[in-house]
Amino acid sequence: MQNIRLENLLLIDIETVSESATFEILPEEWKMLWQEKVQRSLPEGVTAAEFYPQRAGVMAEFAKVVCISIGYFKKEGNLFLLRVKSFYGDDEKKLLQDFLVTLQQLEANNNKWCFTGHNIKEFDIPFICRRLIINNLNIPSLLDFQNMKPWETNMVDTFQYWRFGDYKNFTSLKLLAAALKVPSSKDDIDGSMVGDVYWQERQLQRIVTYCQKDVVTTGNIVLRFKNLPLLTDEQVVIVT
Repeated sequence: MQNIRLENLLLIDIETVSESATFEILPEEWKMLWQEKVQRSLPEGVTAAEFYPQRAGVMAEFAKVVCISIGYFKKEGNLFLLRVKSFYGDDEKKLLQDFLVTLQQLEANNNKWCFTGHNIKEFDIPFICRRLIINNLNIPSLLDFQNMKPWETNMVDTFQYWRFGDYKNFTSLKLLAAALKVPSSKDDIDGSMVGDVYWQERQLQRIVTYCQKDVVTTGNIVLRFKNLPLLTDEQVVIVT
């Protein structure tokens, strides 16, 4: 971590929801596929239909991306600014295409980008890659980790970094931020509420704001790891 320049970190966070609002409106084939997928992991007393709104949103075969937020540090004078940009919408394919265009532009300016986020090795990056394939989109070189050894991938995962070789426990972004005294994404929603906010309340902008705040929190955690001052509100720039 100490040897990686802040300017080479590309912070990333995604928000995902189930592709259908409810289990009941799924085609019969997909109802069966869902039941087969979760039959061994159903909590006692919970049906596959009841489990759908709880878990479908994090399984790439049954979900879609509704927001990708990225952030990168840029030095201006003696201060680092964190520029944050989001790609979001109901049309997942367009969202992903816009994201890919920006990745190409970033790579053209800097070929040393290192994806950075919390649990991105096990969730965000694999999820994006699976949804790219499902949407008939090519995986760009920046995300093509399939044939790389673990230590060759250009990823910094704050969740993995915090483990320090301990594989027994999961530490959430919220808990890690609290432990490091980093201002967390205090908002009116949390990750478990994203599906309802999207499907029931139809308030996508709330999800985008939540996603952007997670990127800022991750940026501050990286700064803590590097023993650098935390970002002020004035140092965070939302790019539209």
